[in-house]
Amino acid sequence: MKIKRYLKTWLMVATAISTTACSDFLEEDFKSELSPNNTFTSTYGFEVGITGLYALTRSEYNTWGEGGGFIHNGACPYEALQVGTDIADLGYGDASLTAFGNLTMTSEEQFVGTYWRWAYSLVSSSNEILLFSEKNTNWDQPSDKELFQAQARFFRAYAYRTLIYLYGDVPYVETIQYDFQLNFTRTPKEEVLEHIIDDLEFAAGYLPENPDSVKPGKLTKWAAYHLLSEMYLMQGSYTLAEEAALEVINSGYFELMKTRFGVAEDEPGDVFSDLFLENNQNRSSGNKESIWVLQFEFNNIGGGTNSDDWTRRAWNPKYMNITGFILADTLGGRGLAQIVPMQWWVGTQGTNATGDEAGIFDDTDIRNSNYNIKRNWYYNNPGETALYGKRAGITDETWHTTNTLFPALTKFFYGREENLSLTGSYKDRMKFRLAETYLLLAEAYLGQNNPAKAAEAVNEVRLRAGAPLVSEGEMTMDFLLDERIRELVGEESRRFTLVRTHKLVDRVKAHNEALKDKIRNYHNLWPVPQEIINSNRDMEFPQNPGYEN
Repeated sequence: MKIKRYLKTWLMVATAISTTACSDFLEEDFKSELSPNNTFTSTYGFEVGITGLYALTRSEYNTWGEGGGFIHNGACPYEALQVGTDIADLGYGDASLTAFGNLTMTSEEQFVGTYWRWAYSLVSSSNEILLFSEKNTNWDQPSDKELFQAQARFFRAYAYRTLIYLYGDVPYVETIQYDFQLNFTRTPKEEVLEHIIDDLEFAAGYLPENPDSVKPGKLTKWAAYHLLSEMYLMQGSYTLAEEAALEVINSGYFELMKTRFGVAEDEPGDVFSDLFLENNQNRSSGNKESIWVLQFEFNNIGGGTNSDDWTRRAWNPKYMNITGFILADTLGGRGLAQIVPMQWWVGTQGTNATGDEAGIFDDTDIRNSNYNIKRNWYYNNPGETALYGKRAGITDETWHTTNTLFPALTKFFYGREENLSLTGSYKDRMKFRLAETYLLLAEAYLGQNNPAKAAEAVNEVRLRAGAPLVSEGEMTMDFLLDERIRELVGEESRRFTLVRTHKLVDRVKAHNEALKDKIRNYHNLWPVPQEIINSNRDMEFPQNPGYEN
């Protein structure tokens, strides 16, 4: 059986703890019908397997394990990639985040193991499909084999991307390990990166070209090219990164959205806020900017659950704890303020907080409008007649102490009148979109010491935002990193961006008051999970520097 075979691999030893309780379930006779030998015998069987890879990929944003997201049980692990950087402080703390926000991670930390298990689960499942695709001869179409292999290799690359960002050198495994092994070694990051690039180049060659010909959420070659650009940047192959980004930009299938569209195009708002409204993420809404969209749609088979994508609960304030407020979908639903935007970039203008910081936005930048960063909060409880309809001020206390009110990213607002206490965000998530491709292109030009071309790429994004154009002389890596905040805050994994650009330590020292004297170079990586080191008894498996016991 699939799960039993996973337990035979050393890389999944950590998963054994959580799956052994299912032994009775695994022994039920009818489950033998789901073995790979019976399933991966037709195009339909591989379609079922590939669907599982999409679901496993979405569980990166999962929390409490509902609907198969078995690996977390805490805050949303994604939050650990935002705190301890230059954009967000710990808010109303979840204990599972504290060590990452304080840079006190150890090899025993929950999310240190979470990402390792999640990534190698995705690697193992992808390898299984690749192995059986070589054995199968029963295809509906001659091109089916390469199509399924392209998807599996994309997801394998995506998993290893996470692993090398977080842990550096990691074991590279490209097939199912049938024999129990206790002697794995750490493959150099540069070598793993070469494998990632090989997988993505294959995926780009065999994934569908026309995004209008695939179902929402399905991969196309352009997602592979987008990720290739990022991986070439990590490798320092800047010309290749430029070429991969331009493949997407010049494909003719995508464009930056510059006019109102979708479900609320005739209502107050702007084109940037349109991108993040529910049901506006896929091409069917008119959105031609999305390259790859994770499907979390409400009440949809294969969509989200209450445990999926807690991003809204992470970023949104606990306004409902203030007298005069009640939960409302228009206020983003139920936020927990587990992470809180820093003042240096979001600014304090229009609030009662200390100082009058402008932040990093120009006055005309629509990404800073109240449709996109909510600063004006009004009491909405009709039962509090003395307060109802009046403005509630953001103060240092509500922002930094109680985390009940602060400038909030409306891109993560989500609420439903029928259930305002929903935990998950049943809203499709744009994983790759064209604005980021332009910013990857700018990064590639900076790597080639061509700030003029980098400025041209960034200005495509700034034009849409209504922001003043950046000049060649202003175009630095720090400006680009600020631009990624303006455009992609909360969407990107900020830790990944800062590690790739070799700016994590510098940016934390410059912008994170709590950690500026604490951050060290070794914090560019997380520790390897201790359970992995302990399990590899027949071969030394060194810990990352700085985390040795």
